Amino acid sequence: MSKRSNLAIVFPGQGSQSLGMMDDLIELDNDIKKIFNIASEILGYNILEIISSGPKEELNKTEITQPAVLLTSYATWLLWKKKSDLIPDVLAGHSLGEYTALLCAGVINLEDAINLVSKRGKFMQKSVPSNIGAMAAILGLADEVIEKLCQDASGNKIVSAANYNSPEQIVISGHKSAVKRVIDMAKEAGAKRAVLLPVSVPSHCILMKNAAYEFSKLLNGITFKDAEIPILQNVDAKIKTNSNEIKPILLEQLYKPVRWVDTINCIHSLGVIKIIECGPGKVLCGLIKRIENSFNLFSIHDQTSLENTLV
Repeated sequence: MSKRSNLAIVFPGQGSQSLGMMDDLIELDNDIKKIFNIASEILGYNILEIISSGPKEELNKTEITQPAVLLTSYATWLLWKKKSDLIPDVLAGHSLGEYTALLCAGVINLEDAINLVSKRGKFMQKSVPSNIGAMAAILGLADEVIEKLCQDASGNKIVSAANYNSPEQIVISGHKSAVKRVIDMAKEAGAKRAVLLPVSVPSHCILMKNAAYEFSKLLNGITFKDAEIPILQNVDAKIKTNSNEIKPILLEQLYKPVRWVDTINCIHSLGVIKIIECGPGKVLCGLIKRIENSFNLFSIHDQTSLENTLV
C-alpha cells in the first residue's frame, strides 16, 4: 500500500492553450520529444510545430486544441513524476482534462488517448453547424438563478448550465440565440459579468448528443484498464477506479455539465492539502481558490514552476 500523499493533481481543459506553451519544457527531457513525435505520426501533422509556432487560429481549432492540451499536460505530468516519488491520492481533469487524468492513471494508453481526444474534437465540431451554438460565462449569480434563466430563455431552443466552475461562476451552453437571451436576462438580474466565450462548439449540453453517439462507436473499440490512481469524473464527481464504471461516463460527459465545484469539494473531503495543476495556464488554480481556499496550490507550466512544486 502506498502512503497517503495528501496530494491531488488536476489537468486543464480546452481554453488553457497558448502558443509556445511547451517552449520552456520541451528541452528538459528527450522522452518528452519522443511523445510529441509519436503523436505527430498518429495525427498526421506536426503537433509540436503548431503548439510552438501556430498560427493561433490553427491551434484553436477544437480537433487540434484537444490533443495539444492533452499532450502538454501529460508531458508536464511526466516531467514532475521524474522528479517526485509522490503518488497522488486522486486525479481529476476539467472537461478535456479528464482524458489526461485517465492517461496518467493508466486507464488508457497514449495512442488511444490521442485518438480519442482528436476524434472527440472532430465529432463535437461536426455535431452543430458553424455559428449555431455558443457558450457564455455568467458571474455573480447563484446557480439556481442561472438555471431558472436558462429555462425561461430556452423557448424552442436549447440552453443550459455547462460548467459549474466556482461559486457564482457558471458557463452556459446551447443555441446562440438562446445563450444571448440568457446573457441579457442575467445582466438585468444583476450579474457582475455575462459574456459570450470565443468558442465554436456548445460543449456539455444536449446539442452534443449526436457527437456522443458517434464517439460511442470509437470508445467501444478501445480497451480500458482499472485506474492505478483513483479518478474523479466531471459528470458525478465520484471517485472511481473500475474501468467498467469509468468508460460509459465519458459519453455522458459530452452532453452533461462539468461539476467542478463538486469535484473540488470531494477532493477537500479526502483530506488533500496540496493540489498541483499540470498543464498550460493557471485557470484551475484560480477556480479552486474560489471554491476552497485552504489548499496549497501549484501550477506547472514552465521550468521554474516545476521546481517550485518540489519544495
